[in-house]
Amino acid sequence: MSAETMASVPASIQAEPARVDAAVAAASSGPKSANSGPRKPRPKRPNYNEIHVKPLPLDVHPLPAFIPHNPLSIVRIAITLLSQSFRTPTSHRVAHKAYFSEDTQSIHVTDAESIRALWEQGFWGKGSLSRSEPQWLLAERRRRGVEAATASTQVTQARREERRQFKLERAKAQRDAIEQQLRQEGKLEADGTLDELVDEGVVTESPRGGVYTAEAGEAVGPAVGPAAVPEIEEKIADTSAEEIKDIEHLQLTPEEAFYLTYVLGALDIIQGDFVNGNMALPAWYLLRLYSAYALSPVNDTQLISLKKMFQYRARLADKTAALPPTLQIAPDNAFLLKYVVYHHFRSLGWVVRPGIKFAVDYLLYLRGPAFHHAEFGVHIIPSYSHPYWSETSERVAHKKEKETRDWWWFHRVNRVQTAVMKTLVLVYVEVPPPWDGETKKDALGVDVGGVLERYSVREVVFKRWSPSRNRD
Repeated sequence: MSAETMASVPASIQAEPARVDAAVAAASSGPKSANSGPRKPRPKRPNYNEIHVKPLPLDVHPLPAFIPHNPLSIVRIAITLLSQSFRTPTSHRVAHKAYFSEDTQSIHVTDAESIRALWEQGFWGKGSLSRSEPQWLLAERRRRGVEAATASTQVTQARREERRQFKLERAKAQRDAIEQQLRQEGKLEADGTLDELVDEGVVTESPRGGVYTAEAGEAVGPAVGPAAVPEIEEKIADTSAEEIKDIEHLQLTPEEAFYLTYVLGALDIIQGDFVNGNMALPAWYLLRLYSAYALSPVNDTQLISLKKMFQYRARLADKTAALPPTLQIAPDNAFLLKYVVYHHFRSLGWVVRPGIKFAVDYLLYLRGPAFHHAEFGVHIIPSYSHPYWSETSERVAHKKEKETRDWWWFHRVNRVQTAVMKTLVLVYVEVPPPWDGETKKDALGVDVGGVLERYSVREVVFKRWSPSRNRD
């Protein structure tokens, strides 16, 4: 705006934004409203280093440290070795039990001790009624006034409510300041309100009913008071004396459950459920079961045939045959590709969590979500470099369909990761030729270790180049 234009504007209008900003700043920096009261001290944060001291649900028995300048350390090592030779300590004190749910296509753990152990020793799964850590029972006790501790989800909700209340108070202060300024200029009567000026075009009304002005960028809405809180708390207090039953269970993804079963041996998947069955399913059958449910859509006929063959497997064990094509696992099965990547990063010490919230397959945590935010987002891309996939036109078309990603796709995914301060990692899984159609004894069985050896992974870190940040 030029100097002549500024000179033609009345001084009262020039000073109006400054007065409004001063009033809003005073309301924002001033004391809290009468309803808020003094702030309560935040509860002491749990010591996560003690809670999550074990990275895996296993017991490790290390030897005493060898100290060169202390000869007695050799004696301690010898005594430990001698005692362990007579009584070998076990690393699997407890074998946790779970069952596969066909409705949710996930693995359910219902025992309370197993739920806590699996979460605290490696961050496995998520609570069925919680965002991640199973905290429904704690939150319910807190809601009924039985438990004094506050769940992390409630702390987050309280902070959001506090910010929302602050915005409402700030908007109210802006409204009062604008009305006062308009009265001083004679544009608004002493008993008038901004609502009377909506039709005149001085102020505008939002579709939600809030009032917007040219000076205030915030919506002016009614302040929400705690009028309904006592009634709700009274109803909750009536049921607080009742025994609260924990209805939450731990949900494991098929990749997590298979790693716990096959690699660690810390989880038994029970056939059926805990009422109708108690036999632990073998790892090779779980591989076939999870792969069958990874198809989209799920082939019900294939599932029925698989279960029937497993039921009568003892009669077919001595016969040499090939598995029917409908029951064979495709080498690029979605479960196999995801598990290979999960196995790779878990073996390197990363805590691997599902990444659907951030448009990726997995999130990688250094120690776990209780300590750090995820540093990397992993997206899985199959790679068909083997000559088998280039022998026929049908295979070439299948390869092109699975591998093709345009640069628009890369930028969309990477932009999401950049917005949440994560680095995108593209993991290419080398897909081998079909391996499940070979003629052999016990055609239903699978050499899981031999199958996993056929796959390999390549990691590519994908970053957006920025001249202001990537200068040499």
